[in-house]
Amino acid sequence: MGGDSKYLGLWYVAPYVIGLLLFTAFPFIASFYLSFTDYDLLSKPEWTGLDNYQKLFTRDRTFDKSLKVTLVYVFMTVPLKLAFALFIAVILNYRLRAIGLFRTAFYVPSILGGSIAIAVLWRYIFADTGLVNMMLEGIGLEGVNWFGDPENALFTISLLRCWQFGSAMVIFLAALQSVDKSLYEAASIDGANKWQLFRYITLPLITPVIFFNLIMQTVQAFQEFNGPYIITEGGPLKSTYLLPLYIYDKAFKSFDMGYASAIAWVLFVIIMVLTLIAFWSSKKWVYYAGDKRS
Repeated sequence: MGGDSKYLGLWYVAPYVIGLLLFTAFPFIASFYLSFTDYDLLSKPEWTGLDNYQKLFTRDRTFDKSLKVTLVYVFMTVPLKLAFALFIAVILNYRLRAIGLFRTAFYVPSILGGSIAIAVLWRYIFADTGLVNMMLEGIGLEGVNWFGDPENALFTISLLRCWQFGSAMVIFLAALQSVDKSLYEAASIDGANKWQLFRYITLPLITPVIFFNLIMQTVQAFQEFNGPYIITEGGPLKSTYLLPLYIYDKAFKSFDMGYASAIAWVLFVIIMVLTLIAFWSSKKWVYYAGDKRS
């Protein structure tokens, strides 16, 4: 019995380990190999070396366009989403009547926002005859072509992601509640106003959580697929054609899995580089308990 219990923990973690190897590790390694091949999903992969990457960086204008759109999307949505999530978290940190109900209501969009149904609903809300244009016309303003104009389409898609701020908001709220209240009391006695309390006490103490949310939201933004695909299908004029859409089209519409794998690995490298830059920069602005900085 003692010998069996020695390996009992391995039996508990075995399903996770097997799932990790089959559905994460193996596809990860296989995609790296396939990125150097010509593979159409039906025949055997044919080794082509660096041809896919050479084509990607020298002759593929669609990739250039999609990469630019993706970077704009990420650098637009992540700061807006984090700022809005922190703003709502600060409000919900106050002791208000029925505060639990409000916290739940603000968290719900993070559960529903990534679903197909919400993407379809978003498309109808911002349609030419949708709710937003009806409200604009109701106050005497002209309706906006939200999805048909390339200058508006990406911004409208970005709003959907910003609307899914619930998960980041909950993490911020937990961080705000962990701040020592005596620090606020001491600073208030010294004459600090609310902005100074937030700027010099709250923000420095929650920078580890800001850093965590920054990394997580950046990775998720680079992988965004549902909203742009369901609402605009990458249009108009590929103004919302993010790299995950391009990978999907190459893999499952053009049946060019080798080329799609090369794009996926380029996307992975971009995410990794930006993450490493974020970790490097965190030494200058993220403050942990016990830090001794001037």
